[in-house]
Amino acid sequence: MDISITGKSLDIGEALRGHVGEALTAVVGKYFPKAHDAVVTVSREAHFFRADVTVHPTSGFVVQGRAAADDAYAAVDAAVERIAKQLRRYKRRLTDHHGRRAGEGSTSALQYVIAAENEEEELPADGQPAIIAEISTEIANMSVSEAVMRMDLADSPVMIFHNRTTGTLNVIYRRSDGNIGWIDPENARKA
Repeated sequence: MDISITGKSLDIGEALRGHVGEALTAVVGKYFPKAHDAVVTVSREAHFFRADVTVHPTSGFVVQGRAAADDAYAAVDAAVERIAKQLRRYKRRLTDHHGRRAGEGSTSALQYVIAAENEEEELPADGQPAIIAEISTEIANMSVSEAVMRMDLADSPVMIFHNRTTGTLNVIYRRSDGNIGWIDPENARKA
């Protein structure tokens, strides 16, 4: 597994790099021995350290963990523990009982990461945000419950997927009240 460790507003020493590498390899390797990669960002915010960990255990899956603590090691350990908890909780759900991947029949799409040019400003003066990354992503063929599980794993507010039952593109999202919203164009046409 490739592990990228960066520091935001601080220098990451070799001891912390080694600690992060060992912790992630042990936790992720336990559930996914052939995991793709992981990205760890440690930043200093006011009087505490924040660790953001993103792991791609298999193609199409993203697991994220965040934590903050007074010590950088404690922040990393808490974020890695969140990753371990998610992987432990969802490992059996990632594949169905017949041994097939849950995302069989997926199609490709482009995903854009958009950010303002300056962190203090919401948008640049011309009102158009800068596109800072363009990533090819998979739109998986899955059930609604599998999509909710993947959205929770990725700690994402929204997910688009091919509904295995209807064959249409569907969207699920986390509402402001904490519940899950589901947009199914097939059901909208029947009403």
